[in-house]
Amino acid sequence: MSPSSASAAASSPARFFQGVRATFIAYARWLESLSWKRFFLIAILAIIVTGILSELPPFNIPWGKDRQELRASSHVNIGKDGIHIEGVKRDGRSYEISIDDSGVHVTPKAPTPPTPPSAPTPPGAAVPPVPDVAPDTGVTIRLPKNASTDEVKEAIEEAKAEIQEKIAEAQSQVEEAIAETKPRMRTVRAFRPGDHMVGFMILWIFVSAIIKIMAAGRFKAEAQAVQATEIAESEALKRQVVEARMAAMQAQVEPHFLFNTLASIDHLIETDPSRASKMQKNLIALLRASMPTMREANAKGTRDLGRELAVIRPYLEILKVRMEERLQTDVRVPEGLLSADFPPMMLQSLVENAIKHGLEPKPEGGSLVVSAEIVHGKLAVTVADSGLGFGKAATAGTGIGLHNIRERLQLLYGNKATLTVAENPGGGTAVTITVPYSMRHPTGEEA
Repeated sequence: MSPSSASAAASSPARFFQGVRATFIAYARWLESLSWKRFFLIAILAIIVTGILSELPPFNIPWGKDRQELRASSHVNIGKDGIHIEGVKRDGRSYEISIDDSGVHVTPKAPTPPTPPSAPTPPGAAVPPVPDVAPDTGVTIRLPKNASTDEVKEAIEEAKAEIQEKIAEAQSQVEEAIAETKPRMRTVRAFRPGDHMVGFMILWIFVSAIIKIMAAGRFKAEAQAVQATEIAESEALKRQVVEARMAAMQAQVEPHFLFNTLASIDHLIETDPSRASKMQKNLIALLRASMPTMREANAKGTRDLGRELAVIRPYLEILKVRMEERLQTDVRVPEGLLSADFPPMMLQSLVENAIKHGLEPKPEGGSLVVSAEIVHGKLAVTVADSGLGFGKAATAGTGIGLHNIRERLQLLYGNKATLTVAENPGGGTAVTITVPYSMRHPTGEEA
């Protein structure tokens, strides 16, 4: 046999079992797609159709002929004149039972003497040893001489009772003989394929119900796994889109802010070198804090609050140089919360919005406060300004920045994080980001 023919022969059973498996899975999926109501309706209809088909050709065509088989433990002779059965009772009395056109006849026979142990048993005989039994002597009534009428009546009553006992005993013996010698008849019908179709269909429905129950759990788990995978992929894609939007916004803000800062430094070098030097140092600190950690934040999704403040502080110092006395800042973050987990770029976006749309348009300027606290087990970071108020400035934005922050919070924390915009009690706007509170180790991993 060539290698190609051997491989083909070996792959044939594999293809067969693969086809059986595929068929079984397809049938299971079809069962799982049916509701139980429809399943039972189809099952009832299948039983009815099977019962009708079992009585139609070719399912009702018999194979073989109907016949009767007689199985008996006694001697049975079947002849033209009827059936003759000879049985032997345990007490040695034998009876012959004849069945013919005139009816059933039970005839007692003389007791069979016991067979000597040395004598061989005739072939086919099933006669056990029988003890000696005295023949029935009948019933005798004895009366004493010169018996009175009462004594005669008493003797007759005793005889009557004895006769009834004899009759009952005889009837019992006859019934026992008939029961022991009763032949066992078995009717053998010709085989018809339709005789077992309904039973087979009921068995098929029962097995299908079990398959439906088992397949429902398995396919449901598979569907949930596929759905979870799709949701995860969709959320990952959304996160990438939001991160790209945030990066694009940051890319737009940073050059604009950078160019304005460099222009201010250039102007202050000629007018106020000390302020120019201070602004330059803050710009260097800002770039040092933001640029390396930006890539880290994009990779991990979050970083600690201390790094966010390392970007915010030099940024505010630069703005204080530019706006001079028109801007007062205050950062109120406890030392213990600097290692708290917080999403990147969100705090910087809130500070930029507060200054651009709240404080800069206000002629006298105002104050900006950045604070953090634990509220109901969550970290709440608030940026509050005393500017014109949310949406009241001529430079009010489109709200895309806040929308992107909300989307990003939803992707990172689900419903566990919120962004709220409220009116500041001292005038202006207060924006608060609330996220689940968790600490980070010095290595950057979450506690």
